[in-house]
Amino acid sequence: MSVVGIDVGFQNCYIAVARSGGIETIANEYSDRCTPACVSLASKNRMIGNAAKSQIITNFKNTVHGFKKFHGRAFDDPFVQAEKPKLPYSLHKLDNGNTGIKVRYLEEDKVFTCEQITGMLLTKLKETSENALKKPVVDCVISVPSFFTDAERRSVFDASQIAGLNCLRLITDTTAVALAYGIYKQDLPTPEERPRNVVFVDMGHSSFQVAITAFNKGKLKVLSTAFDPYLGGRNFDEALVDYFCEEFKSKYKLNVRDNPRAVLRLHQECEKLKKLMSANSSDLPLNIECFMNDIDVSSRMNRGHFEEMCAQYLMRVEMPLKVALEQSKLSRDDIYAVEIVGGATRIPAIKERIAKFFGKDVSTTLNADEAVARGCALQAINSLLTCIVLH
Repeated sequence: MSVVGIDVGFQNCYIAVARSGGIETIANEYSDRCTPACVSLASKNRMIGNAAKSQIITNFKNTVHGFKKFHGRAFDDPFVQAEKPKLPYSLHKLDNGNTGIKVRYLEEDKVFTCEQITGMLLTKLKETSENALKKPVVDCVISVPSFFTDAERRSVFDASQIAGLNCLRLITDTTAVALAYGIYKQDLPTPEERPRNVVFVDMGHSSFQVAITAFNKGKLKVLSTAFDPYLGGRNFDEALVDYFCEEFKSKYKLNVRDNPRAVLRLHQECEKLKKLMSANSSDLPLNIECFMNDIDVSSRMNRGHFEEMCAQYLMRVEMPLKVALEQSKLSRDDIYAVEIVGGATRIPAIKERIAKFFGKDVSTTLNADEAVARGCALQAINSLLTCIVLH
């Protein structure tokens, strides 16, 4: 029986396993190591992962994505109410006051809890692991953001039980990254020497987390953590979407916000454009065929203009870094390295701000997307060995 580490992100999921003396990231049936956190419910079946992602536009009312942020949250929570108008699918108040998701499945209206939806996704990840490893998978370690409350963590734990997994423990994203960083380092100081202090900065699709960790040989101590739970790559996507919605309104007389399908298509194109701008500083085109009312739309954007538009979000990068440094009681000179992970850290302006704050170049020795899952796999092996020793 194998034990796996699972990183359930806001947008994508990764599975890693410790085997053959190393850590391996498992690929799904599409030979892709990344599985979208997406569940599509149809009249005759349900699709999960890559197949569900292809349904986001065609079956938008019943394709659920971005549901991780509703775990353990009450329906009346101001955050849930603020998110509600942005979603293509419907939210519903459950009897216990929590947030449910209303869809049409098997020709009838149904309300699912967040735990059930995440349970479906984890079931898929469990199947992917079993197909790759050719043996049953039950034990796992799942990552959660460092800002998750007890209710949110319990909700994720319940989802793992629905999927038939035995979650050995939940581990925070930044701790998992620190484990993945430290395990193969041969030159760490001995326990008697001064520890090596490393900052881990993780900005993903929807959140921003920072941890400062002290390393000695065979020992890891988290000195401080800080976060901004509402700052991530999606804010930069939304800034582009808002800009193009206004431009298309004046240029083509199209009211994009009235058409959920058009908004979703624009979101997908803006995400691609954002990724291209991370690699190119020149003017880049945005072209969408038959966007609305059979009208083709086109526009341009460059990195300079994009950074001006996102100034309010870029300003928020510094605060969690400052809080983490103050809590750790270290000075900038005590920091050995600044490691960045998460998709949004690829945005040049974010890299620059992090480097400027610490006064040193950022380091990218870890795989930005897979580091959390790899850390979870290491913790999974550790937890399993502990269980065996105790028994």
